[in-house]
Amino acid sequence: MGASQKIIKVLGPGCANCRKLAENVRKAVEELQVPARVEKVTDIGAMTTYGILMTPALVVDEQVKLSGRVPSVEELKELLA
Repeated sequence: MGASQKIIKVLGPGCANCRKLAENVRKAVEELQVPARVEKVTDIGAMTTYGILMTPALVVDEQVKLSGRVPSVEELKELLA
């Protein structure tokens, strides 16, 4: 039985750090070969529903995993594995 698809959301207004987080997430997903859908959330209203105070933020399957920093690809792989 295969793993279900992870829903990964990168929350942020489109700043350089937000783009870097999205890029690192894509690399981590590719290296892990996990089924995942990566979405960018730029709407402030949608971001506030997660209770984050700093961007960028990472949400995996509706759980906030981190905010306010850009983790390395290796750290993301640990979070997503």
